Amino acid sequence: MPGVTGQARVRVGEAAAAVPPGGSGPGPGRAAGGAGGGPGGGAGGGPVRGARWRLALLTAAAAAAAVAVFACGGGAAAGPGRAPGTAVVVASFNFPESELLAALYALALLQAGIPARLRRDLGPREVVHRALAGGLVDVVPEYLGAALASLDPAAGVAMSDPVAVRPELIRALARWQVQVLRPAAAQDQDGLVVGRATAARLRLRTVSDLGPVAPGMVLGGAPECPQRPSCLPGLRRVYGLDFARFVPLATGRERAAALGQGTADVVVMGTAGGYRADGDLVLLADDRRLQPAGHIVPVVRAAALTRYGARLAGALDAVSARLTTSDLIFLNARITAAGTNVLAEARAWLERQGIAPEPG
Repeated sequence: MPGVTGQARVRVGEAAAAVPPGGSGPGPGRAAGGAGGGPGGGAGGGPVRGARWRLALLTAAAAAAAVAVFACGGGAAAGPGRAPGTAVVVASFNFPESELLAALYALALLQAGIPARLRRDLGPREVVHRALAGGLVDVVPEYLGAALASLDPAAGVAMSDPVAVRPELIRALARWQVQVLRPAAAQDQDGLVVGRATAARLRLRTVSDLGPVAPGMVLGGAPECPQRPSCLPGLRRVYGLDFARFVPLATGRERAAALGQGTADVVVMGTAGGYRADGDLVLLADDRRLQPAGHIVPVVRAAALTRYGARLAGALDAVSARLTTSDLIFLNARITAAGTNVLAEARAWLERQGIAPEPG
């Protein structure tokens, strides 16, 4: 994809050791905190039962994890352990919700007896898609409409319609030998958020309401926003919004802080984001349906599905079958606002859903 250069770093200790089916995970390793918050609670001691799925993602046995380099116009350098028969590599984008979803997938695979390796915070979609196309990663938690909009913005379907989008995404990913599994009911989209006081003062309820006031407002969002069709270009095209200025803010934490400090008047934030949990922020309704369908969906390399068959698809489908938007909002709030550990929250959710055994 144009404009993608640089490196996507795989952190030592955050990739999982390959755990053979039926084997036990090694001793506890470092529990990495979520990118959006401080360190949370550790994994805890726990009995030996379930140790395989509990501890494999924390082990430092994956110290061989190296740096994968993605060069614009070139292929991806082969990472270690990518020979046939090795662990399924689950990768996340560079924000906490994606790390959470990737952890859910990886832990579910381990519970199904499939060796898995987790690569958190790999980068923005442009980088992760290069890794997926190049065979460096096998599973990515995606968002139906946003994925299609990035791969084929001229697909000719309503990006906000999940039923229309899914077959087009299947078609778009087929060229990489990547398949699209069952979408979850859970969804998260980009949305425009303002402070509660601003919403009350200007009587803002929908994105359309910003039309008369946008020229005097500063918009904050991801650095990629000026290039992404559903961000600045779409806000201009669909809503006619012309903001005074755009400020790049890489994380949800920075965007929430910018609203509080008055350095931004409006920010782009996920509709299931945890930073709105305290009620100080107001999400404006996307009344003209600019945003693509945000249903969470696993995309998987065909080679991994061939290797592990129905067990792999079944493990990921079980997550999709149970994950709701309410779950996502709760988990995001726990990670971003309360600062709890991504892996701990993922494990706890799998236990509550009966996908993984509870300790004891």
